Amino acid sequence: MEESSENHHHRRSLANSSGEVSVDFEVEISGEDGNGSESASMEAVPGSQCGPRSSGFIDRPFPGQNIMPAERSTADKSESTSSQVTNTGRCRENNKLGILAAKFFDEKIPLKKKLKWLNRLTAVKDDGTVQFEVPEDIKPQNLDFGTGVIYSGATDEEAVEEADIQDIPPLQIVMLIVGTRGDVQPFVAIGKCLQEYGHRVRLATHSNFKEFVLAAGLEFYNLGGDPKVLAGYMVKNKGFLPSGPSEIQTQRKQIKDIIYSLLPACTNPDPDTKIPFKADAIIANPPAYGHTHVAEALKVPLHIFFTMPWTPTSEFPHPLSRVKQPVGYKLSYHIVDALIWLGIRDIINDFRKKRLKLRPMTYLSGSYSSPPDVPYGYIWSPNLVPKPKDWGPKIDVVGFCFLDLASSYEPPLSLVEWLEAGTEPIYIGFGSLPVQEPGKMTSIIVQALEMTGQRGIINKGWGGLGSLAEPKDFVYLLDNCPHDWLFLRCAAVVHHGGAGTTAAGLKAACPTTVVPFFGDQPFWGEQVHARGVGPPPIPVDEFSLEKLVAAIQFMLNPSVKECSVNLAKAMENEDGVKGAVKAFHKHFPRKNLDSEPEPEQLPPQSSLFSIRLCFGCI
Repeated sequence: MEESSENHHHRRSLANSSGEVSVDFEVEISGEDGNGSESASMEAVPGSQCGPRSSGFIDRPFPGQNIMPAERSTADKSESTSSQVTNTGRCRENNKLGILAAKFFDEKIPLKKKLKWLNRLTAVKDDGTVQFEVPEDIKPQNLDFGTGVIYSGATDEEAVEEADIQDIPPLQIVMLIVGTRGDVQPFVAIGKCLQEYGHRVRLATHSNFKEFVLAAGLEFYNLGGDPKVLAGYMVKNKGFLPSGPSEIQTQRKQIKDIIYSLLPACTNPDPDTKIPFKADAIIANPPAYGHTHVAEALKVPLHIFFTMPWTPTSEFPHPLSRVKQPVGYKLSYHIVDALIWLGIRDIINDFRKKRLKLRPMTYLSGSYSSPPDVPYGYIWSPNLVPKPKDWGPKIDVVGFCFLDLASSYEPPLSLVEWLEAGTEPIYIGFGSLPVQEPGKMTSIIVQALEMTGQRGIINKGWGGLGSLAEPKDFVYLLDNCPHDWLFLRCAAVVHHGGAGTTAAGLKAACPTTVVPFFGDQPFWGEQVHARGVGPPPIPVDEFSLEKLVAAIQFMLNPSVKECSVNLAKAMENEDGVKGAVKAFHKHFPRKNLDSEPEPEQLPPQSSLFSIRLCFGCI
């Protein structure tokens, strides 16, 4: 990362997920008023920042490192003396960084100073993730920021009685969901269950999924943004950093389209039936970006559900960060959110002023997640990743949310006959993610199957896999098939590590190899390996014949299959869909059931909306 020669300019590469988002922008501090507030303008910077990025924070000297030029240029100084000076400089810098990290979330400190600190604390890796190093001597309490409470879990497991649910009248609920098919599908299942309780449910998402949503019996509303464009961009650029100036505006338009479509999704009549609609509650996933701001403007409750960790915890780092020391795990969530906020705050503030008629946010406050009273529901199995002990009663781990597609699926005869003709195959596919070199990857897959003596199903997906010079009887090329039907008929699965695909494979007791492309996918690959149900993840850039062969051999080990069966049994009694609906009812504020709700503003949102870095902007 580079700094401008002028002190008031800061150039920053930011990162993301789900994928990952790297944000590249230039920040210019335009002034500081007498009240201590600040303002900053942000401009996308093409050109120089499109080149190779730093390989990581620990691979380069700290900015401002205290090493005297004279010491470095004097030829008669011994190597050991030079090393001592360097170590002394690093030690001093560590002490400075400890103080900076501890003060980073002080609201009284102006943004100008915080931007300088971010330049010192963070770097962006080539995989689009945020990396930072925490000084070894810093004390954990200095990085806690008042969130170090360990909860007993007693209030957390509060039961939701049917009588309590019946006290909630039918609501008009809008679900603001941004992402690929794997992001949308769990909310289709949740929406159907909410309808069973008498609620009117509108699922607002991308036009690509209109037929899918309508076929499930839910109301559909079109959100901006094209998931194919978004996913393709992030695979190509390893996050958000553009490979050419022309792509900056492409991504910026995608983000604006999403954000500016949120308010109509909550207030406009049904596009087909013209029946009026006014949201009584909002359910959203973080990549919707502006969901907290719309909830603030409409004065309606907000409940966030997500497939990856987004709440600070000391048990594991933010999935979009790379920090080795456990002392820095909780800090990583604040750093990632802060970087993203600095990258898109101009878009959000324009939206607040022009569409929501709310005051813009001009400062950073002490928290970089959603307001503290907003409940979160995490869509994964507690048998895979248990709920952290420092997450309070407003946070639920509800379980994986599955949508039954197998019961209505009619497989093509050729697939059925191929499956019956031999041993259980290995599934290999990367869903909605475009592959950079599909021909090369297909060749590696076919060779690996042949070398290990396995049959395989290759899902062509959006990546264009499956281009064979000549047909192979041990390979079946698949266009589309519900995972809940197919994976039960597979010996093992190889995929990108999306939360939904990972869940389907584990439910089917399939040993799993994750080939992460970006975002939270490495996190799920690590969780799979930690549970003994798959080998270490293979990053897509490291995908090779040798590694795929080793992964297949690992999955074929009987002990790995045994672990997979045990995990699947542990998940059998989980119902993430019902868990999500119960969590929604449990946290729905009873004061909103009054006919005349109090005109109460949500807390100021500069602490902001968390966003899924998978689709960041600028």
